[in-house]
Amino acid sequence: MAKAPESSYPVTLEIDHPERLNRLTTAFRIILILPVLGILLLISGPHWSGWPHHHHLGTFPFVAGGIIFLPTLLMILFRWKYPRWWFDWNVGIAKFAARVHAFLWLLTDKYPSTDEEQAVHINIAYPDVQKDLKAGLPLVKWFLAIPHYVCLVGLVIGAIVVVIIAWFAILFTRKYPKGLFNYVVGVMRWGLRVVTYAILLTTDIYPPFSLE
Repeated sequence: MAKAPESSYPVTLEIDHPERLNRLTTAFRIILILPVLGILLLISGPHWSGWPHHHHLGTFPFVAGGIIFLPTLLMILFRWKYPRWWFDWNVGIAKFAARVHAFLWLLTDKYPSTDEEQAVHINIAYPDVQKDLKAGLPLVKWFLAIPHYVCLVGLVIGAIVVVIIAWFAILFTRKYPKGLFNYVVGVMRWGLRVVTYAILLTTDIYPPFSLE
C-alpha cells in the first residue's frame, strides 16, 4: 500500500471561489437541482453508495452506477490493462457528478454542464497499468479504504451543517464564507480521492487523510 506526499497525489480537485452568489437561485437550489440530478441518476442507474452493507441511490459523492467498475477490475487482474475509453468514461462521470454536487452544495451558481469544466477543476492521471498498478490490489482496495469511509461519514455530516449555515450567509450577504467554502471543497476532494482509489481504480497510492 504505497503512500506519497499529498502534493504528488495523482488526483486533484479545485473549485473557483465565487465573489458573489445569486440569492434567488440559492434560495431555490433544492428545486433547481432536480432536472440535472435526474439526468445524473439516469446515467448512473442503481449503484453502490460506497458504505459497507448499505445500498442507496446517489448518497455518496462521485460514485455512480455508470462507472465501469467490475470489468475494469477484471481487466486489471487478468490482462493488466485499463482501456482508455473506459477511463475517459469513468472520469467523465466523476466530473459531471462533481459539478452537480458543487451546485447542490452552493459552491457555484453555474448550472451543471454535462461536458464543460465550468468552475470545477478535476485532474485524474491515466495509469500505466503495468508500472503503476498491482494486479491483485483492486480486490482489497474497498477494504483498505474502510478508515476513510468512517472519516467521511463525519465529514459529510459536518458539510451538511456548513452548507445550511452558508445558505443563510449567501441570502444575507451574497457571499460564501471562504473558510466554510474551503471545508466543503475539502470534503469533496477527500471523497474524490477515495473513490478514485477504491472504485475508479486508477491509482494504488493510498489516499491521504486530508482536506487539502
